[in-house]
Amino acid sequence: MWPSLIKKAKEGGVDVIQTYVFWNLHEPWPGQYNFSGRYDLVGFINEIQAQGLYVCLRIGPFIEAEWAYGGFPFWLHDVPGIVFRTDNEPFKFYMQKFTTKIVNLMKSEGLYASQGGPIILSQVK
Repeated sequence: MWPSLIKKAKEGGVDVIQTYVFWNLHEPWPGQYNFSGRYDLVGFINEIQAQGLYVCLRIGPFIEAEWAYGGFPFWLHDVPGIVFRTDNEPFKFYMQKFTTKIVNLMKSEGLYASQGGPIILSQVK
């Protein structure tokens, strides 16, 4: 699916693919990560690079109204004392843990532009 869609985007004049990182899909349970199959973020980004395009990686963790629950994993709601999208210690703890996981994964795969990869921008919101 990805190769043909990316090819069509490139043929249409696109040079940057912007993609969200869906926290609720990649960490469905606390500390249990899923980057396989359709959730293979590294594979997706590698395919974009293979086709000569760049990536704007929107790590989130909040991904607006485009996704159920803003992309937050549902288990996050059960964390004692958590208040979403605030300067709240429980929220900041889990948010930092997830965003650090994603950034480190991208770095370990050499996917940032400074490493020769296609990611020219990462957005944390």
